[in-house]
Amino acid sequence: MSEIEQSGLVLEIQRMSTEDGPGLRTTVFLKGCPLRCTWCHNPESISPQPRLQWIGSNCILCGSCIDICPDGALVLAGEKIRIDWDQCMGCGECVEECPTNALEILGKRWTSGELVEELVKDAAFFEESGGGITVSGGEAMMQADFTKAVFRKLKSRGIHTTLDTCGMYRPEKMEAILPYVDLVLFDFKESDPQLHREYTGAERDIIFSNFRALMECKEKGAGPVNLWIRTPIIPDATARVENIREIARFIIDYQDQIDRWEICAFNNLCKDKYARLGQTWRFAESPLMKKDEMDRFVRTAVEEGFDSDKVLWTGMTAQERI
Repeated sequence: MSEIEQSGLVLEIQRMSTEDGPGLRTTVFLKGCPLRCTWCHNPESISPQPRLQWIGSNCILCGSCIDICPDGALVLAGEKIRIDWDQCMGCGECVEECPTNALEILGKRWTSGELVEELVKDAAFFEESGGGITVSGGEAMMQADFTKAVFRKLKSRGIHTTLDTCGMYRPEKMEAILPYVDLVLFDFKESDPQLHREYTGAERDIIFSNFRALMECKEKGAGPVNLWIRTPIIPDATARVENIREIARFIIDYQDQIDRWEICAFNNLCKDKYARLGQTWRFAESPLMKKDEMDRFVRTAVEEGFDSDKVLWTGMTAQERI
């Protein structure tokens, strides 16, 4: 299949984003992720397949979806519709039948050309704000050929491109995509190998190795023009001073090639997503971080020698009571 014919599974197109790179951006969230982060804020993106979700606030429990499902994947369980995802084939018949839009298929297939034509509708906003397109996930590199095809077309239109990655990918796929990427957002979540495995289900060393390889590409002039590091601060998980200290020690030798390190405060805005997927979320009742806690993480990075002009914390924090 040629690049022009590449297709990919898109979860969502989010316009007017200010959190996924410089300026106003349109962010494309792709389906599929190799990690299983316990705090994941996009649980609907993890599966690489289309997935059905139930929106309880819209449902009138009429049972029409149950009657029409050819796979017997839907059952009435009290005041809820329960989905058996092992049985659900994502055919969408229940979505079409539902009179109140209480069911939705997450994931739509686009060709690279179709997607780019949709994205360039926002070009005027990019030009005014210095923004562009970010491809995220899930993990964008799980659909690396599709992502490359989209970026190649966007660059031919003169649009700024950003790749958001968790760092878990095949290095040769990254090397192939870099000529079409202006900015990479690279996640460092957890420095301790055992905790990384516990929290994400994957080996930390693969991500660290891929980062070194990315830095080698950048040193040769074959990498992205810009690089941002992002670290999520999760209560009772990554929110430890020693975690920030160890990440700082790892990236300190590369800080001349790093433009920004964002230490990202935890938020719980995704808990409704878990409910719609029929899942429980470990962090549903976890409090927001406090400002002084986030300030301390930034100070820790600076104390380890990271440039104070490049490290900052982002996100919401709990309001202190006076």
